Order: sequence, then structure tokens, then C-alpha cells
Amino acid sequence: MFTGIVEELGEVTAIENLGDSSRLTLRGPLVTKDAAHGDSIAVNGVCLTVVTVLDGEFTADVMAETLRRSGLGALDVGSRVNLERPMALGGRLGGHLVQGHVDGTGTIAARTPGEHWELVRVTLPAPLARYVVDKGSITVDGVSLTVVEAGADWFTISLIPTTLDLTTLGFKQPGEPVNLEVDVLAKYVERLMTAGGEPAGAGDPR
Repeated sequence: MFTGIVEELGEVTAIENLGDSSRLTLRGPLVTKDAAHGDSIAVNGVCLTVVTVLDGEFTADVMAETLRRSGLGALDVGSRVNLERPMALGGRLGGHLVQGHVDGTGTIAARTPGEHWELVRVTLPAPLARYVVDKGSITVDGVSLTVVEAGADWFTISLIPTTLDLTTLGFKQPGEPVNLEVDVLAKYVERLMTAGGEPAGAGDPR
């Protein structure tokens, strides 16, 4: 479980193509300082399992399903990425509950600079739009953000200087893809409202 508060701007240093999967090597001295084999690290909002750790770098295998659902397959050597370690129980929840399970990809549609911030418009697949609401939470490339306005197939986010300086959202341009994870609580509510039937344990007790 993550919070969407990016800890470090990392870099892809190697990519090994393995047919329907790939192995990424990423530099992130901060997130690897206490990482070990089997730990999780979110890369642009995608929860990946650490395979090896050495000298501030770690490797992670990316399966076909992850490549299909996210933008990790479009990364090149030298690409910058947002990195976050899992939240620690008992710590502060600075963003919102983020699973690192990407629901799909969107596209940066437009950027409108402000005096000290920037308004970014993102298009998204129609099936995801129903989970996005004004002033709700969404994760964009692993960054926990508040939705300013939500439309039929788009939403806007307002980026403060810290987000612009310390994450990939500071330099992604219109036309570039971003990974999206909608609020999991909205998906659970939808499932409960549409599943029908009796809840578990509600049958005849005899």
C-alpha cells in the first residue's frame, strides 16, 4: 500500500526485453537504501517487486499484464520515473490509499501555467471516468492528486511547485501518456451497489 507521495525522481538505467515481459534496472539511492529482494517499490505508480539491489539501483520484472495496462512499456534508458516505497504502518498518510495497481493510461492533453502553479488537463478512458469526481483523489504516474474538475473523458489537476520540481509531472508534455489509478473505495462501492443478492453470511442460519 502506498500514499502517492513521491519520494524520489529516479532513472531507468537498463531494459532487458524478455519476450512478453521485461526486466527494468532503475537508479534510486533513496528508495533502495533499506530495500531488499522481495520488497515493493512503486514506479510511476506501478507496484513492482524488487529482484536485486546494488549500489543505489534495483531491478524489477514487469509482466505482460503490467505492460498492457500501464505506460512502463514505453520507458527508455534514461527515462525519469517517480519512485515511492510502501507506507509504514503507524506512519502518516500524506496522500490517499494507493495500491500501485494501475487501472489504465491517460494522456496529457494541455498545460496552463499559473503564477506559482500549473493546471494540467488529462484525458482518460471512458470506463474510468465514472470513478473520477470533482475534489476527489486520483493517482497520476504514482502522484496522489486532487481533481479540480471532472468531465466525460477528462479531468484537470493543479500542480504546486513541489510537484512540478520533484516528479515527472513537471516535464511531461501534451501527448505523453501517464499511468492512472482511480480511488479503490469508489470501485468497491460500485461493486457492492451493483452485485445484488444477499451479503456474505446473510443466509438461513439453520
